[in-house]
Amino acid sequence: MSDHLQHLTQLGQKSEIAASPEQAVLETVPNPQAGELYLVRFAAPEFTSLCPITGQPDFAHIVIDYVPNELLVESKSLKLFLASFRNHGAFHEDCTVSIGKRLVAAMNPTWLRIGGYWYPRGGIPIDVFWQTGAPPAALWLPDQGVASYRGRG
Repeated sequence: MSDHLQHLTQLGQKSEIAASPEQAVLETVPNPQAGELYLVRFAAPEFTSLCPITGQPDFAHIVIDYVPNELLVESKSLKLFLASFRNHGAFHEDCTVSIGKRLVAAMNPTWLRIGGYWYPRGGIPIDVFWQTGAPPAALWLPDQGVASYRGRG
């Protein structure tokens, strides 16, 4: 592993899922294209967390778009961070916004948005969207590609 990646503790190692999002470690790597305007997208179509009241599982399709600055989030650490929500009780809004804020704190991107497309509980799908501000001018910003929930058609 190159010297500037020696700080990584999860990539290439057996790694356990943290007991909570607060305990999960988000790791970053240097952006090899720093100064270039480009978009990175992560899609997590099988995200799960727990309802904080009933303890029942909640499911979402999470889409994270960001414009890197000096750092990129290391994808295995992101996967483990997202998995740490499986036994975490929080409302949809809190999960979605907390993920976005944690990523911003870890890597200080030029811009970030997150879409949480939550499957219905109690008959109502809840979609949650958060971003750090207006996207940079001249950024190619495709639609997140997740259709609104339609049920059986």
